[in-house]
Amino acid sequence: MRGAVMHAPGDVRVENLEDPRIERPTDAIIRLSATCVCGSDLWPYRGVDKLEGPTPMGHEYAGVVEEVGSEVTGIKPGQFVVGSFFASDNTCEICRAGYQSSCIHREGPRGAQAEYLRVPLADGTLVATPEVPPADLVPGYLAASDVLGTGWFGAVAAEAGPGKTVAVVGDGAVGLLAVLAAKQLGAERIIAMSRHEPRQKLAREYGATDIVTERGDEGIARIKDLTDGLGAHSVVEAVGTQESMMQAIHSTRPGGHVGYVGVAHEVSLPGMELFFSHVHLHGGPAPVRRFLPELMGLIGERTIDPGKVFDLDLPLQEAAEGYRAMDERRAIKTLLRP
Repeated sequence: MRGAVMHAPGDVRVENLEDPRIERPTDAIIRLSATCVCGSDLWPYRGVDKLEGPTPMGHEYAGVVEEVGSEVTGIKPGQFVVGSFFASDNTCEICRAGYQSSCIHREGPRGAQAEYLRVPLADGTLVATPEVPPADLVPGYLAASDVLGTGWFGAVAAEAGPGKTVAVVGDGAVGLLAVLAAKQLGAERIIAMSRHEPRQKLAREYGATDIVTERGDEGIARIKDLTDGLGAHSVVEAVGTQESMMQAIHSTRPGGHVGYVGVAHEVSLPGMELFFSHVHLHGGPAPVRRFLPELMGLIGERTIDPGKVFDLDLPLQEAAEGYRAMDERRAIKTLLRP
């Protein structure tokens, strides 16, 4: 099969790779209908995360089941399925509490920027649609595999809901879908922090009521201005840097909640400042599997359209251009078609 491999920072190649096969009786093999480049893939692309040799890339996937292992009972060949970026058994005590991304048996399906993918723990990881969906819904289902579920978890962790003012730090795909999630969860006011006009437009489409272009202390001051000097009830942090985390915390009112879902890089928290802020912090790798049935239902009913975050659609063979476009902020998110 063909698949994207990162050899070094800035060096992505689509190469011939060995076809995946059933390795354990709980595995499934799926033929990818679509895959994509994630914002977190840009960390090694930019040299921030170190690579240990050539690395098959991709962890977001949606497609049709080709083959299942002998112990798989809930998924069958021919079904269209979506799965999380972490495989989980969905039965352990941690999974039952709703944190499948910390399943005691978790694994990370990797190499999804390819034609085929082996998914471990298939019964616990994959969710099937009632029937194979029309092509126009595939991007939305693909978004559910990571960025939609991650944005949704950010909003849930921030306790977005009716009567709340929600601010979102970060205007990538996760941040934009956190706006969508806050809207669906009933937030009264949604403030998107963005400097980029196409992203501002999509944030408005997804439910943002206000746009803040300032960052850092100026951005915090603007949030305070919009909230009677108090700060937002709920803030989603969707970047993962020291600046974005502190901007989120300082934009939150005492007693408010920060949901942080940006992959943290060199983030440290000042203990005394946090102690006196009375701000709740909750986040981490999103338990996408918790939300998949609900989100896939909303997509299938066409209540939400998370697929709009894919503003660059390329064949898999052009994966390197997809990375470049996202790195240079010419694209919000690149969809790759095997």
